[in-house]
Amino acid sequence: MAAIIVTKNTELMQRVIDEIKTCYDPEIPVDVWELGLIYELHLDDDANLKVIMTLTSPNCPAAESLPAEIENKLKLLQGIAAVELKLTFEPSWEKEMMSEVAQLELGFM
Repeated sequence: MAAIIVTKNTELMQRVIDEIKTCYDPEIPVDVWELGLIYELHLDDDANLKVIMTLTSPNCPAAESLPAEIENKLKLLQGIAAVELKLTFEPSWEKEMMSEVAQLELGFM
């Protein structure tokens, strides 16, 4: 499942995605973007960013730290006015949501 991306500013959105790719689940050596943990990114005309993401499981040890790390990094990104991050578990994350890059890295392909 690829993330839903809504924006007119593709340059700024690419910087958002690049920043997200610097965040890793501490138990898995793959970034959260490639893991498929980001479900939606919405960047409005005023540069307000809304992120909807999940974790590999509701009991993930990084449940408090990982979303906060992503939100804090995005708030520091030049050009972003505000960040709203929502954590969801609907739909539940599954291995099939990983990119081919992540599946190769983890030996699933």
